[in-house]
Amino acid sequence: MGKRVIQTEKAPKAIGPYSQAIQAGNFLFLSGQIPLDPKTGELVKGDIRQQTQQVLENIKGVMESQGLGMEDVVKVTIFLKDIGNFNQVNEIYSTYFPSSPPARSTVEVAKLPKDADIEIEAIAVI
Repeated sequence: MGKRVIQTEKAPKAIGPYSQAIQAGNFLFLSGQIPLDPKTGELVKGDIRQQTQQVLENIKGVMESQGLGMEDVVKVTIFLKDIGNFNQVNEIYSTYFPSSPPARSTVEVAKLPKDADIEIEAIAVI
């Protein structure tokens, strides 16, 4: 089983030595996304809801570039700088996964790239 690097303009370019996603067999492993605007590469300003929406739009962009939808996501990990934002994140997150949401873990972390407040990584089935 080989692997294939995924690169799309529908999501921000990698800001380090990693791929936006890797396809391995019937799985797509998406790198963590922070709230970067794919057009400017700049961090989206705003509250945690706006940041969460941008992160999920970035994930959606990678998924769509492969002919997949958010319903194909099977596992998500959310990294929050402040676990106190858990409920606000869930408000936005639930609109992207309205039924049969993926398995998920959420953890609080000390710091994220570019001092973002949220990062989300995902695994999808093809």
